[in-house]
Amino acid sequence: MIYLKLIWAYLKIGLFGFGGGYAMLALIERSIVGPGWISPQMFTDIVAISQMTPGPIGINSATYIGYVAPSVADPSFASPWWGILGSLLCTAVVVIPSFLLVSYTSHFISRHKESAAVKGVFAGLRPVVVGLIASAALLLMNGDNFGTTEYNVIWSVVICAASFCAVFFTRIHPILVIVLAGLAGLAIY
Repeated sequence: MIYLKLIWAYLKIGLFGFGGGYAMLALIERSIVGPGWISPQMFTDIVAISQMTPGPIGINSATYIGYVAPSVADPSFASPWWGILGSLLCTAVVVIPSFLLVSYTSHFISRHKESAAVKGVFAGLRPVVVGLIASAALLLMNGDNFGTTEYNVIWSVVICAASFCAVFFTRIHPILVIVLAGLAGLAIY
């Protein structure tokens, strides 16, 4: 049944998704797009929607994928009620492992924060998280996000570079950059 498969997939994501939502993207993509529950194009759309909505990207994407995947996997689950059940299950399953791990380890870490072992573990995890975030960026640099024609690729790179520069080098608020990029996309495409 699709719900048991979604629970298993998001249990693994919740347990092993270190570094936040961006670091989880490769794991989510392999667990959800790989079995065919959603298409690669839908995955990139989910990432974009999860970015624009309030809340962590991992939880937002779990909620959305939980809603969509049952009807894609089995058309008999096309009712919104099955989607709501999938949303609730995926959201709960991706949150509960992290909540339990943080609740259990926070006491230990606070007691031993000056320990060389704890400092060493965190020093080893920092570059891994940066690498996972970089792999998420590379994962999203595909034809679904940048287009496949020369015209689309050029304009997508221009919008991407302009957005990066606007956020990184100026004090323009990211929400304004998102709105402006959406308007640019509407005008260009």
